[in-house]
Amino acid sequence: MPATGPSEVLRAPLVVEFPFTRSLGAVQSAFLTGLRERTVLGVRTVDGRVLVPPVEYDPVTADEIRDLVEVGATGTVTTWAWNHAPRRGQPLGTPFAWVLVRLDGADTALLHALDVPGPEAVRTGTRVRVRWAGERVGAITDIACFEPEDPEDPEDSEEGHPAVRAAVPHSGVFDEPVTGIVAPARLDYTYAPGRAQTAYLNALSERRTVGERCPSCRKVYVPPRGACPTCGVATAERVEVGPRGTVTTYCIVNIKAKNLDIDVPYVYAHIALDGADLALHARIAGIPYDQVRMGLRVEPVWTDGGRHPDHYRPTGEPDADYDTYKELV
Repeated sequence: MPATGPSEVLRAPLVVEFPFTRSLGAVQSAFLTGLRERTVLGVRTVDGRVLVPPVEYDPVTADEIRDLVEVGATGTVTTWAWNHAPRRGQPLGTPFAWVLVRLDGADTALLHALDVPGPEAVRTGTRVRVRWAGERVGAITDIACFEPEDPEDPEDSEEGHPAVRAAVPHSGVFDEPVTGIVAPARLDYTYAPGRAQTAYLNALSERRTVGERCPSCRKVYVPPRGACPTCGVATAERVEVGPRGTVTTYCIVNIKAKNLDIDVPYVYAHIALDGADLALHARIAGIPYDQVRMGLRVEPVWTDGGRHPDHYRPTGEPDADYDTYKELV
């Protein structure tokens, strides 16, 4: 985290990213497999409405829906917003319009991107068509984007699409149906830890752990938040704690995290550092996982260049008495 001076608040770009894996029911499977085959499917409700994208339960009555229908690959923009600065992972790398498109034969609108040169080229009521991706895998990205209809193009004429103005029944049956998807979730943001945690992080870079004491209840909080969570008053008095501490509770991790080079099983624990009134969490190593226990005395292990302890290991001291840490469990 860069800072221009010792009193400056730190700032750093952070990314939270994970793949979300989900299985598909019959309706979503048919919808995504259909996109792979350049077919857009919706569902028809009991009262005759056609919903695109399709859902498995009626949003009004909660009735299960299985009546699949095919709608057109052309439609009408119902509303839009201009995106002047596309971000990573969005459908287009150049400025585009986010649009809600009511496809021909549908009663609801589909959100996607419209490729036009500028905001003056789109309006509510603009007629558009699907631009299919060159390689389709059974995902919403099989629709690369929408583009304006060309009235001079025979493919956009009524003759070229004789069945697009009304939904027609569809079996939803395709060869090699898509049964699951992996959707990447990612959040990019700039983290500014504030005055209290900036001091805490700066101290960690010197292999020290610093908390703050509440002026009212006198408890020492690590990591500090700048205010006492019990009394609600600001904290400013800095107190160095640890480096040793006591395991107050722990869990055994049996599922290996992606991109984390730690063999399972391993132990994550809450550790009450000596002098602190709040336990922090850290990994325990240097001891078999099934020998970690409440009351175990531990100390930090640092790596070269690390800004925080890599893990904690047993000190060899006798276990702490439960009464000394029971308020921190």
